[in-house]
Parts: sequence; structure tokens; C-alpha cells
Amino acid sequence: MKRPAGILLLEDGRAFGGRLFGAEVKGFGEVVFNTALTGYQEIITDPSYAGQIVTMTATQIGNYGINTEDDECDKPWLEGFVCRELSSMVSNFRSERSLDSFLREHNVAGIDGVDTRALTRHLRTHGAMRGVIAPAGDAAKLLAEVKASPTMEGQDLVKVVSNRAPWDMTEGYASAFAETGVLKPFSGQRLKCAAIDYGAKRNILRCLVQAGFEVRVFNATVTTQEVLAWGPEAVFLSNGPGDPAALDYAIRTVKGLIDAGLPIFGICLGHQLLTWAMGGTTYKLKFGHHAANHPVKELATGLVEITSQNHGFASDPKSLPADVEVTHLNINDNTVSGIRHKHKPVFSVQYHPEASPGPHDSLHLFRRFHEMATRTLAGR
Repeated sequence: MKRPAGILLLEDGRAFGGRLFGAEVKGFGEVVFNTALTGYQEIITDPSYAGQIVTMTATQIGNYGINTEDDECDKPWLEGFVCRELSSMVSNFRSERSLDSFLREHNVAGIDGVDTRALTRHLRTHGAMRGVIAPAGDAAKLLAEVKASPTMEGQDLVKVVSNRAPWDMTEGYASAFAETGVLKPFSGQRLKCAAIDYGAKRNILRCLVQAGFEVRVFNATVTTQEVLAWGPEAVFLSNGPGDPAALDYAIRTVKGLIDAGLPIFGICLGHQLLTWAMGGTTYKLKFGHHAANHPVKELATGLVEITSQNHGFASDPKSLPADVEVTHLNINDNTVSGIRHKHKPVFSVQYHPEASPGPHDSLHLFRRFHEMATRTLAGR
């Protein structure tokens, strides 16, 4: 079946031709690239990509289709999807449908036939920028629309993707990660963990259950008092999209939870919110980190882990107060990949330790969180 011609147009005027698939809509968003070789379904359904157009650098995408089990949320939040070649054949025993039909159902624009190597080099040189996926047409009019679309800086996308009411996560992994020896089924006393959902992936919540927590998921707009009313013994701050500096309500809640003395573990956006809550600041990265292969070094041990990452902002190490220390660095560019409070049970990492998609190197952090919470309770 012949597909219509389309265009990916960037805000600097650079255009890339291709063939449209997915929904017949214009998709406006910040254009970024992801270097993962597999896991496109988990990437597409990661709420952290809200407001963005994702370019995959792997040559062929869609060959193993889509299945309900691997969705990371109820629907994709990204604005568009770009690849070199959309596979014309879907072949996998778990597949339930094609990538094309999935995007079409969820009103997400897609384009293939794009020179993704040239696009990625352009974004690395000039930085992530706004763009649009649209039918080929009046480029001047399209460019004006792109320039009128919102920038990522200053956007609060968390309120768009966060769950609307508290709910309990009870599903862990009966055997999925048993071979790692890190997250085997938990049989001890579970600790009550309040997970604040800024755009949480399901796999992250499953890992908390697997590590030994009774998990209640709260909306991103929850107040400190509402969290404490449940009586949690630990707090988890999830991943999510947008600019952390725009989330004053979330920063205020995190400050209150730190002052309450609760053990806290944050990842990605949660890490950035902890940075602000503890007195630091964040800044926009040139083209962000979107991959399943970023090496991160833990400074205390020298251990290097290969990590899954998806963020466009980073903590400024110069802004951190004296009682907060950097614990992890991204080896590729020496950006901050982890911090901890020196005197309080609070730590965070700037990556996705649940490995969806990605390596299992960092799964131990969920056990570390449980152990920290257990020690904190014992010391009271």
C-alpha cells in the first residue's frame, strides 16, 4: 500500500522528506533522538516523551509489532514518531497489532523514509528544537506554525500525564527478573511507599512492589499533608516530562516530605525535583539523553553501570548546597547522574533503573531504597 508523502520540518527551516504513517494529523513537538536498538513500544508509551517528537536511530522499527503487556501507560503521550524504515512485516509470537495501527488509534503522527542519520547529526550540532510532522505542502506556513508552538522550557506537562486519583499498585514480577538475582519475589514485611506520579512508567511501579513495598500511587498535584495522611514509610518520586522549574507545586510538596524525615528515592524528573527542593537548580541540555546505553559511574565505588535514560534537563552541580553531594556522573559528558543528602535519607538518579527498555544494571537501586527505608524506621 502506497503511503502519502510527508515532511518533518524543524524550526530552523531544515526539512526532511518521508512517508506518513500512523494518524493523519499534524504532530508538533520538540524533536529528539533515541539510540536504543529495541524497545520502541516502551519508548512510545513512556509519558516522559509528552510534547516531543521521537526519532529512532535504529535502522528498522516495527518488526516485532505491539502487544498490550509491554505498554508503559494507557496511551502514548508523544506528539510524533520518526524512523528510517517502518517494517512492512510484523513477526513475533507476542505481537497483537502493527505499530502503524497503534499510532493511528492513538492519534499520533508518524513518518519514515527519513534520513535519520542526517537528522540526528543536525540535532547534535544545533540542539533539540521544535518541529512538525505533516503532509508535504506549504513549507512557509508550516514553519510559521512550528515557531508559534510552545517550547519545552517553562512547560508543565506533568498535569497532562499524571494519574487523576490515588490507586494501589499490587503487580510485581513473579519471574521476569528472577534470573538477575536482584528483584526476586519479596517475602518479608512490606513497607508503605507513596509513589508520586509525574508520568510514571508501569515497570517502575512493578519494581517497587517487587522490592518489598506496598505502593499507593498519588497524583502529581498531591500536597505534603495528603501524602502524610496515608501514613507512608517511604516516598518515591517518578519520572515525567517537561521542565522541572515550572513545577512549583511539586517542589513545595517534595520539600515538605523531606522535612518530614521520610526516606525518599527519586528518578529522572523526580531527581530534578529533589535538586530544586534541596536548594539546587537545573538547566536545559543541548539535545538531552535518550538512550538505553548511557554509562554512569558511581563515584563512591567506581562501579560503572549501563543505563536507560530519557531527559532533557540536568542538575547544576555548582548550585547544590553543601549538604548535598553528587554520587553519580554520566561518563559521556560528565553531567550529574545522581545525588544524595548527606544527613537525611534522600537520594536520586538521573536515569531509569527499571530497565524498560534497557539493561538490568541498576535494578539494585530499588533494593537499596528498601534497605534505606528499613534502616530509617529502625533508627526512630
